[in-house]
Amino acid sequence: MRTAFNERELDRIIEMAWEDRTPFEAIEFQFEIPEKEVIKLMRTNLKEGSFKRWRKRVNSGVSQKHLKKRNPEISRFKSSRQKAISGNKISKR
Repeated sequence: MRTAFNERELDRIIEMAWEDRTPFEAIEFQFEIPEKEVIKLMRTNLKEGSFKRWRKRVNSGVSQKHLKKRNPEISRFKSSRQKAISGNKISKR
């Protein structure tokens, strides 16, 4: 398990965690950090209100953050319309 990430990797983890369609398993596969570590990372890098909103959304049942909750036909890790971010802000092309 990795504990230190550069800024680009940290931005990507936050982006993947924020997006409802990206499961925690995809984050673990790509960055070798389990769900609990993603939650800790989000808690330390987001404002308190943003973190609470994210946790509420992830736990509400609407989110597809766990593979066992999703439609089995969905197998992608990244949306084709997903944009790259830098500094936790969506960059313009």
